[in-house]
Amino acid sequence: MSAGPTDHSRSLIPALAIASLLALLLACSLGETPMALGKVLATLFGGGDATSQTIVWSIRLPRALAAWIVGASLGLSGAAMQGLLRNPLAEPGVLGVSVTASLGAVIAIYYGFSASFAPALQIGAVVGALSATALIAFAAQRVRDMVGLILIGVGLSSLAGALLSLLMNLAPNPFTLNDMVSWLMGSVANRSLSDIALSGPIIAVGALILLATRRGLSALTLGEEAAHGLGLDLTRTRVLVAVGCGLATGGSVTLAGAIGFVGIVTPHLVRPLVGSDPGRALVPSALAGGVLLVLADVGARLVPSDNELKLGVVAALVGAPIFLWIAARRSAQGKAQ
Repeated sequence: MSAGPTDHSRSLIPALAIASLLALLLACSLGETPMALGKVLATLFGGGDATSQTIVWSIRLPRALAAWIVGASLGLSGAAMQGLLRNPLAEPGVLGVSVTASLGAVIAIYYGFSASFAPALQIGAVVGALSATALIAFAAQRVRDMVGLILIGVGLSSLAGALLSLLMNLAPNPFTLNDMVSWLMGSVANRSLSDIALSGPIIAVGALILLATRRGLSALTLGEEAAHGLGLDLTRTRVLVAVGCGLATGGSVTLAGAIGFVGIVTPHLVRPLVGSDPGRALVPSALAGGVLLVLADVGARLVPSDNELKLGVVAALVGAPIFLWIAARRSAQGKAQ
């Protein structure tokens, strides 16, 4: 008898957890000055010289952790959104939170707040994310179905996108415009442990809320009427997923800027191993998203170029072909049926 999704899922989470640790070690090892894994491990456990301590603890480890946290939050949010909407094309940005968080950061750049106070950029993104999350949570309590909530998200995203374009068009000088574009392209370069400390709690709260919706998302696979018959509070589940995705996605934007494709691709990669249960896909999607983005950031650092590639660009270059492959595969399976 062949192993089914349940058999695979039992070892999937431990395997992805080990892959996450290996990816982080690889990220600490590779760079302009390669370090042997043994030296990296020694440095992490308090050994190594002063140079190694600086490279690992001040530069590479914070950057790798930031990439993993962002990838995990996007993967988790994508799996939750796809489960709630029962739509494989759903992704974290569908509610407009990521664009609104980016707008908050760009406002901080436009008015020069980030130039005089470095954390202002992250604080602006946090304010934008929390504002959008509050609006979406308010709407989720009042709309009757997910179509209405999606339409509100699309409207919010369009408005925030228009304001982003306006600010970029009115940028007072090329340097300000360059800072805006650089932020919107996404990067974890020069991130520190203090940056993670600012965004991490927001992401953690969002992740915990999303994990609390596992049973509700599993019940929704039976349909809304059947799930309601089982005692599921659809409005509560909708609000929790909206708030959780808003906090997790918004927090990731405060840490790395706009990163695409991770949230839509990683649930597809793990779903064949966990079956059709969206609740069971949450944790594996988070771990897979973390691994994917750490490896993408390693690639961004190692590609030879005059200017380091932005993480958002590399994520799109990797994620778009994977998404096209998934779409083609689903189309082929649909025709076969």
